[in-house]
Amino acid sequence: MAELESVQESSQVQELRVKYLGKKGRLTEILRGMGKLSAEERPLIGQLANEVREAVENGLEQKKQTIEKAEIEAKLAKETIDVTLPGRMIHTGNRHPLTLVIEQIEDIFLGLGFTVAEGPEVESDYYNFETLNLPKEHPARDMQDSFYITEDILLRTHTSPVQVRTMEKMQGKVPVKIICPGRVYRRDNDDATHSHVFTQVEGLMVGENVRMSDLKGILLEFARQMFSDDASIRLRPSFFPFTEPSAEVDVSCMFCGGHGCRVCKHTGWIEILGSGMVHPRVLEMAGYDPEKYTGFAFGMGVERIAMLKYNIDDIRHFYTNDLRFLKQFNRV
Repeated sequence: MAELESVQESSQVQELRVKYLGKKGRLTEILRGMGKLSAEERPLIGQLANEVREAVENGLEQKKQTIEKAEIEAKLAKETIDVTLPGRMIHTGNRHPLTLVIEQIEDIFLGLGFTVAEGPEVESDYYNFETLNLPKEHPARDMQDSFYITEDILLRTHTSPVQVRTMEKMQGKVPVKIICPGRVYRRDNDDATHSHVFTQVEGLMVGENVRMSDLKGILLEFARQMFSDDASIRLRPSFFPFTEPSAEVDVSCMFCGGHGCRVCKHTGWIEILGSGMVHPRVLEMAGYDPEKYTGFAFGMGVERIAMLKYNIDDIRHFYTNDLRFLKQFNRV
């Protein structure tokens, strides 16, 4: 009991328990020698031994509880929390600016009767090129422009294959009204306006008597909902292998209202997408009679739309994960 008085830690209490009450403890050794005692002495020593064991066990237990209580109080004193201190702000995430633009584009075209279609990013040469009127020898199929996995498998260079796959699934039924958002890949040097991976949204409409004027009306409505109510567009003749006729689409500059500024190079117009009437050969390969059905298609880069909408001057901001940049879109 004198040794117990000097104990300060729980581990020391356990050491004393083993020392006196363990299998080789002092009290245990005494009890093992009781067989040598006489019949008269054995009950007396046995009773005394039990009293000693009980006293030692009680002393050990009381000391253990006293030390544990002291340890808990010391820990609580050390870890005391000042509940009057202000709490830490919880930083919540928010949607990426490209996601915001894609969702807005989808909302606009869903409101115009289109549906959203998706397809694989790893695509076959057949769907990525051949079905889009780009035969093997076509110069637009220069292998330096694409990430080839095998001779016939590559990372898609546009979302146009989704249009062909959708038309095949429709099996000649009309109308077809879809938009196809998704990532595309091209071998390009990354700079302020170019990236080897970017996001496209392409659109397709196929039916009877679909005309160029329908395309213009759809794109005008898109421009007004995306940029401003008084936006206007113009179509400039161009060339794409899968559309004929083809046109580049410009929107009136949203920064100067079409009067001319540094952003629009003082022309009053900014190019936003390419478009045109679906080439008869593309319709035919997808199972549609080009004598009966016509269609239009268009494609835009989401990064370009976002850069114009939010006045962003470097496409690399979208991919560098800089929180200072991303936090600006918390309340967009």
